[in-house]
Amino acid sequence: MSAPADVAEKAEKPPKEPAGTSIAFTATLILLVALALFGRRIFAGAFTDEGVRTWATMFVGVTVQALPFLVLGVLLSAALTAFVPASFFAKALPKHPAFAVPVAAASGVILPGCECASVPVSAALMARGVTPAAAIAFLLSAPAINPVVLASTAVAFPGQPKVVIARAVASIAISMILGWLWLLTGKGSDWLKIPKNRHAEGTPKFEVFRSSMLHDFLHAGGFLVVGAAAAATLNVVVPRAWLDHVASNLLLSVLVLGLLAVLLAICSEADAFVAASLTQFSLTARLAFMVVGPIVDVKLIALQAGTFGPKFAVRFAPATFVVAILASLLVGWWLL
Repeated sequence: MSAPADVAEKAEKPPKEPAGTSIAFTATLILLVALALFGRRIFAGAFTDEGVRTWATMFVGVTVQALPFLVLGVLLSAALTAFVPASFFAKALPKHPAFAVPVAAASGVILPGCECASVPVSAALMARGVTPAAAIAFLLSAPAINPVVLASTAVAFPGQPKVVIARAVASIAISMILGWLWLLTGKGSDWLKIPKNRHAEGTPKFEVFRSSMLHDFLHAGGFLVVGAAAAATLNVVVPRAWLDHVASNLLLSVLVLGLLAVLLAICSEADAFVAASLTQFSLTARLAFMVVGPIVDVKLIALQAGTFGPKFAVRFAPATFVVAILASLLVGWWLL
């Protein structure tokens, strides 16, 4: 009979998604990308209105620019999930939780991971004995300040390195603040449900890599297309006077773009291109869009509720949003 510790390490196989759902999702994504690339040529004769042309140009530009970074981020994130054992982090982090938090937050700079992958990776860290505060810091920092995200931000804002620095500073500060806040308020509570390992014991590494890559690409790619369409629509449909009014008020513009980031749920490898297209707004407001999105949005709230329990999500999401907005305002005032 296996020891209790061995039993705890094992996890049930995750339920497979219906084949029809995956096929339909893939077909829809391919269709949307094809329309993004060739839509203007196909419908050029039918739609000649200047607004439609502007919408199509912005939609295609945001999608095509962001897609390579999205693919790279998904590949690296899947490799991290499949080939780097969770026990590595438990050994690398300091034993004292207060010191483990900033180290875990800083590790997001060198370890790639999109939002879709950060939740299960953080769950695996907790399941392997990493203190929840450090796992939460990694959960927030990995999708926000990894090399792919910072590189895409530099490409989206050419000649403006201060935007990249501001995004990194704000994001790493938020991850540490939330990690320490958990130590003060959540340690020992029943808010957090520590899950079992995501993949079954003995699952081949390449199978984990394949399934993680496919899952993250299908979901993140769909959100990218939706986000590009929403950004283009915002610039074309919403009256310019309204946008100018919102953009002229710093606090209101930061709140509006922060809420927009929550609703759009764009992958962090691509959100900088959407933010760069919102030229009516200040750099501080666009910083809020890039800072809020990777750490709290509708899909992340759902993932966190399903993984860590609703008691955790209902407290964590509002706290994260408030800290992110305040950090964006402070860092924007300081650096931008």
